[in-house]
Amino acid sequence: MDLNFSGPLTRVVVVEETTQVGQARREALRVAAEAGFNEIDAGRVALAATEMATNLWRHGGGGRMLLSVIAAAHGHAVELCTIDRGPGFVLAQCLQDGYSTGGSQGLGMAAIARQARVMDAWCDARGAVLLVRIHPERAPRDADLAYGALRLPMKHEVACGDAWHLRVQDQQLALTVIDGLGHGVLAAEASEGGVRALAARPPAGQAVDAINDLHAALSGSRGGAAAAAFVSLGSGDIDYAGVGNIAGTLLIGDTSRGMASMPGIVGVQYRKAQAFSLHAPAGTLLVMHSDGLQARWSLRDYPGLQHRHPALVVAVLQRDFDRGRDDVCVVALRVGAFR
Repeated sequence: MDLNFSGPLTRVVVVEETTQVGQARREALRVAAEAGFNEIDAGRVALAATEMATNLWRHGGGGRMLLSVIAAAHGHAVELCTIDRGPGFVLAQCLQDGYSTGGSQGLGMAAIARQARVMDAWCDARGAVLLVRIHPERAPRDADLAYGALRLPMKHEVACGDAWHLRVQDQQLALTVIDGLGHGVLAAEASEGGVRALAARPPAGQAVDAINDLHAALSGSRGGAAAAAFVSLGSGDIDYAGVGNIAGTLLIGDTSRGMASMPGIVGVQYRKAQAFSLHAPAGTLLVMHSDGLQARWSLRDYPGLQHRHPALVVAVLQRDFDRGRDDVCVVALRVGAFR
């Protein structure tokens, strides 16, 4: 599998009343068009978005819908994720036609499931998170990739100074996260210039090479923090290098291992990018994020979440640990799931 993908901005629709369901549907159609969906597949996305948004205000007490174009093993797909503050639900029960927690006909969840290639949910005292991924009907059954990512600007901003890039080629995976210094348009120009450079560079090399290339690409901009993880898909060996405040964590079984970054600003000044060698057995969850997300999170507080779809993990982390005063970028992927 060859993949060269720069993470797009995550769209957000607030759904607090019935009139906002239509907005969610229209936004879903825009995302489907960006993913290259035909009219029939776009209609499936619109149907799922309508049902999810309706459930959000009717049963969940209101909340947010997050919409993204995502990379797939063949082309692109659409991800819809709702986050509410309601009482939660049992997904297996809700998938039965006629089952309802709020007096409706109970057909919505089953209708969503019929459109989805991936459907997962998390419920706790803070509310419910519902994840749905819709692929074109023609896509192979194994088209979904075990990763999740959110890229959100700071409140009241349009541009996002955080960015990420994923490259898979020749049995090597390279994941890079960039946090442009500050926030707003200038920060976005720095980080987006970085991912363009990553998309254009040869895939071979090591993590330090990627950081050095980013340093050259960001020269003349305000610069930023950056970290790269190069994973051998055959052995699970990881070559990691970072400069600045990008956090990297490996979740292996019940253990959590942080990955160190060096001080400095990529594109401006740093002494030297230092490589660290690690090993990740198949099934390991790799999480990287900007400092828009609090660093002191632990999936031990969420029993079972670590083994769910990485996109669900990302959504819960953003829900509970977003600082709220900066751009935020979170990426998680299952090591060994990319071949």
